[in-house]
Formats: sequence, structure tokens, C-alpha cells
Amino acid sequence: MSATALAETAVVKDMRPIKLAVLGDSLTAGYGLPASAAFPVRLQKALKDKGIETEIVNAGVSGDTTSGGRDRLDWSIPKGTEAVIVELGANDALRGVDPKVSRAALDDILKKLKARNVSALLCGMYAPPNYGADYAAKFNAVYPDLAKAYNVPLYPFFLEGIVGDAKLNQSDGLHPTAEGVDAIVKRILPTVEAFLKGLRDPAAGTVTEKRG
Repeated sequence: MSATALAETAVVKDMRPIKLAVLGDSLTAGYGLPASAAFPVRLQKALKDKGIETEIVNAGVSGDTTSGGRDRLDWSIPKGTEAVIVELGANDALRGVDPKVSRAALDDILKKLKARNVSALLCGMYAPPNYGADYAAKFNAVYPDLAKAYNVPLYPFFLEGIVGDAKLNQSDGLHPTAEGVDAIVKRILPTVEAFLKGLRDPAAGTVTEKRG
């Protein structure tokens, strides 16, 4: 292939939207909200406003635990997906699931994505205080430990800035309103931008080929 043809191919690749999926629970599925207000939709718009074209699949299932996300990963993440935002663990924490179980499930998720050559951004979750300091310490450590083990970026707490704010949460106090989703998107956007830039070949400035 000539140098001109290679350059033209690079430009075409660079113009392709990045294929991204959000593997999550009700927080990303958009529980209690119109589909247009769900996290993946709002994130895609925010990225487009920054000049980053993406095609984001909402792979969020309300009520899902880390184990549930692992068990459906193969069919929830479409072939050809280049990157996945993993947002799971809120239901584990609410139900007091053994942190060892959550750790194993998230470990399997990251391992499966790595095997498929799909990049991952891990979103952390904090345990509620009612289970005690020992449980919280073990649960909260899962995310930074796995991010380090798999060398993936970590957004420490998905609900940062909206917990306890009545204006940003639905009446159940657990799920974000549309305004809450936008607040989450605004806070996580710099991390997602950096994550997606990491998918690009620094030499050619193109999207690295991924096979889902």
C-alpha cells in the first residue's frame, strides 16, 4: 500500500466514531428517567460537544450486581466495541455482598475485556456506612486494587458530588435525576476524555484497531 493510501486510511479511521459501551446497573441504565436522559446518552452528547464522536451502547441493567454484569458481559458488549466503562457495585454494597465476591466478579470482567482487546475504564463505588468500617474498607479497596492490577484508569466514585443532594436525586434518594445525571457527566467527562485519547495511536493520531 502506498504512503498516500496509508495516510488516507488513517484519516478514515480517525473519523470513525469510537465504539464505547457502558456496562452498569440502574445508575447508568437510566432508572426512572426518559431514555434521552440516561447516562450513556448524555455522555455521548457531552463528548460530541468536545469534538469527540462516539457510538455508546447502554449496557446498563437495573438491579444488576457485579456478578450479574460478569455473567452477561459476553452478549451485552457488542462485537467491535473498542472501550467499556464499567460501573457496577452499587447493588453489591446496598445488599452487603461479600467484598470477595464483588472483587472476583470485577476481576473476571476486566480479564474478559482484556482478552477481547477491549479497553476499560473502571468506576468505583463506596460502601454505605451502615455495614461498618471493616466492610467499607474491604469493599472500597476493591476498585483501586483492580485498577492497579489491570493497569486501567479509575474514576474513584461514580456518584461523587451528588450523594445526599436532594435536587440531584429522585425521591428514593438512590437514583439520580436528569440534573443528577448531567452532574455526573460533567464530573467524569475529563476522565473519559483522557481515557478515549489513550485509545488513539500517539504516532498516527488514529483510533487503535480493536476487536470485540
